[in-house]
Amino acid sequence: CCHQDHAGLSTALPDAVQEFRIRKLKEMGGNAYRCAHNPPTPELLDACDRLGMLVMDEHRMMGSSPEILRQVKSLILRDRNHPSVILWSLGNEEMIVQGTEVGARIATTMKRLVRRLDPMRPVTLAMNGRWGSRVSDILDVQGCNYIHGGDIDGFHRDHPGKPVVATETATTLCTRGIYSDDETKGYVNAYGTTAPRWGAGPERMWRFWGERPFVSGVFVWTGFDYRGETQPYPWPAVGSNYGIMDVCGFPKDSVYYYKAWWSDQTVLHVFPHWNWPGAEGQDISVWCYSNCDEVELLLNGKSLGKKRMARNSHLEWEVAYAPGKLEARGYTGGEQVATSLVETTGAPVALRLRPDRTEIRADNQDVSMVAVAVVDAEGRVVPTADNEVTFTVSKDARIIGVANGDPSSHEPDKANKRRAFNGLCVAIVQSSRTPGEIRLTAESRGLESASVIIRVEKCRVKASVGAERRLAV
Repeated sequence: CCHQDHAGLSTALPDAVQEFRIRKLKEMGGNAYRCAHNPPTPELLDACDRLGMLVMDEHRMMGSSPEILRQVKSLILRDRNHPSVILWSLGNEEMIVQGTEVGARIATTMKRLVRRLDPMRPVTLAMNGRWGSRVSDILDVQGCNYIHGGDIDGFHRDHPGKPVVATETATTLCTRGIYSDDETKGYVNAYGTTAPRWGAGPERMWRFWGERPFVSGVFVWTGFDYRGETQPYPWPAVGSNYGIMDVCGFPKDSVYYYKAWWSDQTVLHVFPHWNWPGAEGQDISVWCYSNCDEVELLLNGKSLGKKRMARNSHLEWEVAYAPGKLEARGYTGGEQVATSLVETTGAPVALRLRPDRTEIRADNQDVSMVAVAVVDAEGRVVPTADNEVTFTVSKDARIIGVANGDPSSHEPDKANKRRAFNGLCVAIVQSSRTPGEIRLTAESRGLESASVIIRVEKCRVKASVGAERRLAV
């Protein structure tokens, strides 16, 4: 499940950012995208078509008034030729009517319109209760929000032929790179064990739904952090902590849980980071996400034991902190197949830039997402660094947004500088209509600066929305 806003940009996203987000979700092992809770921009569906991401296309709310039906008609006519769309959703958590006869009549009217415009795709509704009553009888696919929304086993027993999808689930709260709760700063530990009363951590969620073969899949709340809904802490938090990735697209640790059980790749990820000055001798909770058969943990070369990995689970050790190298080794079929390590880093000494694309189009719209890392003398990301980074860009380009994934940051998104958050931040660079090269430079007091070259290729310029409308008229 994803809102459309992104770090540094709000909801007005360049097309390349839509594709960036879909690629990030696919790298994690995701294969379906829920537009929550509104029709998506067409460019998002274009990206899903190209990259092979299935889509649950959602109308904002239930209703049978002329205005609501006009909106439904507009949605279906606009999106029905996108091959990525597999499911129409009539709305989300319509608690007042979803279990009533009135709700059933509204759903019937809406579905009749959908069927007339698109007789092929099934219809669902994201219901957070009353599964099996009234509106459920109208739906082609039963949409279920959260484990606590009802008795899914009882529903399946009573409706054995009804397709089911978990339309919204998890709502895990965690902040990237944070391993203890901090109410003052609005941060939640990243172990994935914190959830609101209606939610669940990744493991509890996936073990519940994934072990029920009659459920076709799950849509996790959410793929990325987003503005608003500042659970569990209010101001000064300004963003959510629900994302599997932060608002920039930087992975939280839970990315690797999903990747372990949603993909065919060998996965081994050990956390937390290993920079805990002053905590020498104190126990640190060390976790591993992996799909290997067994995992061995070593601290500074000394084995702390090997443990067997249960399916859809994780492993834990309590480790007395000592600076150095914490290493996990993964074994499958008795052979070592993966290694993951975290090390105690030195002090920050330099910046490192990593653009997601080194070639973009000269269309005044295309962008490169340039990740910035604060590193030590050995090039390792310093996981606690918060250095302020200042950006300059060559004249034939512009920086349209900066961000760092901190859900409580009050720094402006439209600026030429940003503090790193747990070692990372991002600058979004946009082209002009001039082909050539863009040079982005990042500087921070006391650190070695870094620059990156992004090539800008001549292209046919896409008409603006205003121009397209004038042509249409």
